[in-house]
Amino acid sequence: QVQLVESGGGLVQAGGSLRLSCAASGGTFSGYSMGWFRQAPGKEREFVAAIGRSGYSTYYTDSVKGRFTISRDNAKNTVYLQMNSLKPEDTAVYYCAAKTWSVTRDGTDYNYWGQGTQVTVSS
Repeated sequence: QVQLVESGGGLVQAGGSLRLSCAASGGTFSGYSMGWFRQAPGKEREFVAAIGRSGYSTYYTDSVKGRFTISRDNAKNTVYLQMNSLKPEDTAVYYCAAKTWSVTRDGTDYNYWGQGTQVTVSS
């Protein structure tokens, strides 16, 4: 059983940056592919970024390419999401998630979820 705890959310002006962290415990972190998802009010949850177990494979939704960077530190059991050039449309609750084996963009493939961290971008 893997427990995930996100941190780093907050209120930022458009154009600003935030770095989200997701600390994992209770499992062998390097055995899990990790993803970041977000859900804005009144909208469905959407894929943001994902990273493979070794950290070499990364994937992004088109709207964040060039602005967000996902990374992981297997020694620290932590996955990060560096968010730059933030826009008001990035406002959402951001969730990290873990799954065994290969990385995917489909949230239904992920077995473990954090509680989420709020990101609010003001215009």
